[in-house]
Amino acid sequence: MNPPAPASSLPDLVCLSHLRWNFVFQRPQHLLTRCAAERRVFFVEEPIVDPEAQVARLERRRDGNVEVAVPRIPPDLCESDADGVQRKLLDELLEAEDVRDYVLWYYTPMARAFTDHLQPRAIVYDCMDELSAFAHAPASLRARERELLACADVVFTGGQSLYEAKRDAHPNVHPFPSSVDAAHFGAARLIDTEPPDQAQIPHPRLGFFGVIDERMDMALLRGVAERRPDWHIVLIGPIVKIDHADIPALPNLHCLGAKTYAQLPEYIASWDVAMLPFARNDATRFISPTKTPEYLAAGRPVVSTSIRDVVRPYGQLGLARIADTAEEFVAACEAAMRDDAAARIREADAFLRQTSWDGTWAQMRHLVDAAGAASRVDSAAVVRAV
Repeated sequence: MNPPAPASSLPDLVCLSHLRWNFVFQRPQHLLTRCAAERRVFFVEEPIVDPEAQVARLERRRDGNVEVAVPRIPPDLCESDADGVQRKLLDELLEAEDVRDYVLWYYTPMARAFTDHLQPRAIVYDCMDELSAFAHAPASLRARERELLACADVVFTGGQSLYEAKRDAHPNVHPFPSSVDAAHFGAARLIDTEPPDQAQIPHPRLGFFGVIDERMDMALLRGVAERRPDWHIVLIGPIVKIDHADIPALPNLHCLGAKTYAQLPEYIASWDVAMLPFARNDATRFISPTKTPEYLAAGRPVVSTSIRDVVRPYGQLGLARIADTAEEFVAACEAAMRDDAAARIREADAFLRQTSWDGTWAQMRHLVDAAGAASRVDSAAVVRAV
């Protein structure tokens, strides 16, 4: 593989995201921290409506090599005015930082409303989820995605199922399923201390970390907890878009709140089973959970509902047990706790050696650079024709 080009010769990257940079550490953070090691990265979040704001402003901070920018806008702006404000703030940012040669990297199609005037070297759409299927999705999201697909130079998808759904919508679509930092989660295999808020929870422990939202199968959790009151379910992560009351209030179900990415190995280290208790609905139809390979890297047995991108390849390869009803889930967890841990870990490690976030970013980078080069050639041809 060729070494990265010198930073001075690489275009900047401007990312438009619906996710907060300091939210759960997931795909955007994994990819863009690697990108920021070789070029400037500006991560522009969706706006925060500030009731005390008289005028819009851009709140900026650095996280390592990534410049994070958060528009803070006054309340009561109509959609078109809010888009106009974001356009102005983004233009000012690009001017202030002398951003002239750059790639636009979209996580949210809604950002097209205030970026359609820009002239980047290349446009990338990293479609990590089917956002239109999520709760509270904007009514115009599908139309905005069509606009983005029409102008994008290259499209990535967060999993195989999403690739199959998008591959006919663009001529240059590439699947990049969730990868893993195996060394980070592999540290869990050597941890023998307990975080204080988990230490008093009895075994067996069934654990989950990630965003807790409408994708979680609460009926399944209740069914498992009630069938096995001697088991304890540990949920780690922020609760969003649902009411806390939606989570079953049972003595053996424990919500420990959000933890940092650095803390996750400390928690998973003592789980008896790592779970993916997702509901089967429109919001989960195309998901490719990042936590699947992370659980495996930590050396934990995995039990999941029949999410397509978990069934393929993890279920088919025997790296995860698949169960949908409470009875099936209990049986699968019982089997997981009886399995040959050494053999399971050997098989998981053999699979994980095929993937890494470093490798994923290297492949994406090559495709983005190729798209940018092709775009420049096309632009030059137009100029010569004129």
